[in-house]
Amino acid sequence: MSFFKKIWEALKKTRESIGYKLSQLFGGKVLDDDFYDELEAILLSSDMGAEATLDILDRLKDETDSRKIKDRDGVLRALKAIMIEILEETPIPQITTPAVITVVGVNGVGKTTAVGKLAKYFSAQKLNVLIAAADTFRAAASEQLSVWAQRAKVKIVRQDQGADAASVVYDAIQSAKAKDMDILLIDTAGRLHNKKNLMEELKKIVRISEREFDQANHLRFLVLDATTGQNAISQADIFNEAVSLDGIILTKLDGTAKGGVALAIAKRLALPVMFVGVGEGIDDLIEFDAKEFVESMF
Repeated sequence: MSFFKKIWEALKKTRESIGYKLSQLFGGKVLDDDFYDELEAILLSSDMGAEATLDILDRLKDETDSRKIKDRDGVLRALKAIMIEILEETPIPQITTPAVITVVGVNGVGKTTAVGKLAKYFSAQKLNVLIAAADTFRAAASEQLSVWAQRAKVKIVRQDQGADAASVVYDAIQSAKAKDMDILLIDTAGRLHNKKNLMEELKKIVRISEREFDQANHLRFLVLDATTGQNAISQADIFNEAVSLDGIILTKLDGTAKGGVALAIAKRLALPVMFVGVGEGIDDLIEFDAKEFVESMF
């Protein structure tokens, strides 16, 4: 299935929520204050957040005034173009090999599943992938990740529950270097963003990986659950402060009507959405494409 078809299906709830409202709004309204007030309410209802919404409205007013756009199609085209611009303003980091990708996030966002799907994504590109099961806290976490590793046909480094997570990472890095792996994926334990001791442990993992594999391209991806909407922003702020994030993996996009949170993330955090989860299958974590994402929202 193509990216566009997958993202189109995933954004069905968002499209049903705001698409109808937008079609009604653009159905014959003049571009007066009432029009922009209604448009603001629609954008906010999709969880785009106040910052992104106000930026979109300001740009749209400037665009329609300067180009004297009055017709529905012209305004809608301008709106889509502005949303794409916002999503593309933050450059996407290049994943050059060897790469160490540390995946972080709070409990229950689908982090371990995202690691398994990332393994499949990279292995499908003929890259040698190794997974480090550094979630040694949650019961059966490494077993769950082992199942994903088998499905993706990649190797995994793991220890018993309760082991030191940094020790797992150290072992995985030595293995990755010895075996010339292209990608090392580090799955970390879910942690509340307001728990200082757990965030310190995460910093330690990052320090060890950078010290022990200094020639690698190190990236940190935060997994966010799209269904949590604006709550995801506060999570991202704390994780970004702790470990300097490089990108976002937005999961459960198919389960929410608030897909606009991707724009809130891009605007508020200046972090690119790297991948989106659009289903439960191992191939349902796909590379983010701003243009097709926006087109699928309406």
